[in-house]
Amino acid sequence: MKKVRKAVFPVAGLGTRFLPATKAIPKEMLTVVDKPVIQYVVDEAREAGIEHFIFVTGRNKAVIEDHFDVQFELYNTLAQRGKNSELARLQQMQPGPGQTSFTRQQVPLGLGHAVWCARELVGDEPFALLLPDMIMQSERSCMKGMVELHAATGSNIIGVQECDPADAHKYGIVGRGAAVHTGFEITGMVEKPKAGTAPSNLYINGRYILQPEIFAILEHQERGAGNEIQLTDAMLKLQREQAFHGFHYRGETYDCGSPEGFIEANIAFGLARADVGTHVAAVIEKLRLRASSAAA
Repeated sequence: MKKVRKAVFPVAGLGTRFLPATKAIPKEMLTVVDKPVIQYVVDEAREAGIEHFIFVTGRNKAVIEDHFDVQFELYNTLAQRGKNSELARLQQMQPGPGQTSFTRQQVPLGLGHAVWCARELVGDEPFALLLPDMIMQSERSCMKGMVELHAATGSNIIGVQECDPADAHKYGIVGRGAAVHTGFEITGMVEKPKAGTAPSNLYINGRYILQPEIFAILEHQERGAGNEIQLTDAMLKLQREQAFHGFHYRGETYDCGSPEGFIEANIAFGLARADVGTHVAAVIEKLRLRASSAAA
């Protein structure tokens, strides 16, 4: 059984929900407190033992590649000014030589197509897939638990979390079967089920470990919902031949693909920071009192 060494990050989206901010800046480079969204996701993959980071990009995304590159002038300036802690932090985030790869998704044909674009870089081995809009907050990362479950089962792994059953129609939902190691058998998957028909309230949270056979399926996958090549459709076909297991993540997930989720993430991560948490809490309380006064 091959180890999960590579991770794919689909970052070609236009980020239209954040216009005009994303007119010139990729949505993945918007900051939660003081760190780009994409950095949180890469850090999660690294914590899980991932060694190679593959970015599926599009036009106007070069700044992502620059972010993960060495900036000699900046590093030298920080060193000369004695800003050693800032320099050490940047160097700690820096992937090593040859650990990053970038490929283009020239046409926006959906998540399944973006994953297929990484096929030559992934090769014939299992890989992690992390959707960069979803950032997570917990002591133990979601992907780390998923990698451990994969090591025990050798199967395809999907990260899931609970949602309000009334909201199940908004998500991709999995059916829950027998417990296996730290996860469970997935008995089925359905994308945005009609109200009252969901097999559970466990939604797919944007974290996957997939076997390389998914690429052959995606190559011939017909367009589905939204006239795009859907990853879920390909996974359903792969499930006919290979096992899928779910990993029930118990932390918090913030959807930074929406303005509401992005604001919530900034508040949550700001409150958790030792250097600014007290100030953020005081500002929230001040604004709450002001709103209550205005409502009265």
